Amino acid sequence: MAAPPPGSTLDPRARQLLRTLIARHIRDGGPVGSQTLARHAGLDVSPATIRNILSDLEEIGLLSAPHTSAGRVPTAQGYRVFVDSLLQVQPLPNAELARLRGELPAGGGTQSLLGSASELVSAMTHFVGVVSVPKREQFAFRHIDFVPLDGQRVMAILVFADNDVQNRIIQTRRPYDASELERVANYLNAHFAGRPVAEIRATLVRELQAARSEMEALLSHTVELAEQALAPAADDDMLVAGQTRLIGVQDLSDLDRLRELFEAFSRKREILQLLERTIRAQGVRIFIGEETGLAPLEGVSLVTAPYASGGKVLGVLGVIGPTRMAYDRVIPVVQATAQALGAALNPDAPAP
Repeated sequence: MAAPPPGSTLDPRARQLLRTLIARHIRDGGPVGSQTLARHAGLDVSPATIRNILSDLEEIGLLSAPHTSAGRVPTAQGYRVFVDSLLQVQPLPNAELARLRGELPAGGGTQSLLGSASELVSAMTHFVGVVSVPKREQFAFRHIDFVPLDGQRVMAILVFADNDVQNRIIQTRRPYDASELERVANYLNAHFAGRPVAEIRATLVRELQAARSEMEALLSHTVELAEQALAPAADDDMLVAGQTRLIGVQDLSDLDRLRELFEAFSRKREILQLLERTIRAQGVRIFIGEETGLAPLEGVSLVTAPYASGGKVLGVLGVIGPTRMAYDRVIPVVQATAQALGAALNPDAPAP
């Protein structure tokens, strides 16, 4: 039988002391001693009793004692017990919810909304905002136009159902004149508007294989242009905002660790994989320190929530900051921003 997780068998006094100690440490930053807890924990016990309880909490791995102080600080396991069973989270006030919805207006392009969302959670928490970008193939396309450029180059102007507009330069096997490009665009708009991009490419190939006579030329031209114009784009997979907010954070003062963290932000790959692990989660997920499984993130916490549109999860939004963060503040900000982002991407849905 597996051993119960640390903290699951704590008595009420130990739970109250642990809750008070972590709350004071988050607020003040330093180790918390028994005298401070005697004043603030609201328990009618002596400092000696408090010291004994703290010693027990240290023994099971929820607290540690820095060598320079008689006080104690929470470990990653201590924070885990705190956020799982001791933390009381209140929803954001209505004024802040209204601000979120105002900053994320419905009907804007997806890329713009995602950028605004990552900036917003960064500004509201004073840490780093991250958001994974949905794959373009998840969206239907609304309209396409082709513009001939010099030689064998054509610009495709794509308008997607989420109001995102992309311009793509494609290289063709031969020059196309404006009338040919117009015929191809009219065919795509008439037959495929409102359908997912990946489905369009597959359908065109099937239709070409079955085509005969005069349709064959039009379809072969359409396939060549659509194959490139509707191919998956090499867009950023993740947007990051507010990295510099971590410079000067007391708990992240080790320059080598901070450099490793900034390199991870630059590479994006590992953090994106971590976000994608939470895409099926219901509500908020929290990774504390080494729980991320990523060495550069061992000294930080990641708070995430998925965002959805039309009942379909599109990506994940989150905040990266020190393990000593105000979780009671960060959690509702992340949750509410993810909901506001989803509502902005699906303007026909009722407001959350």
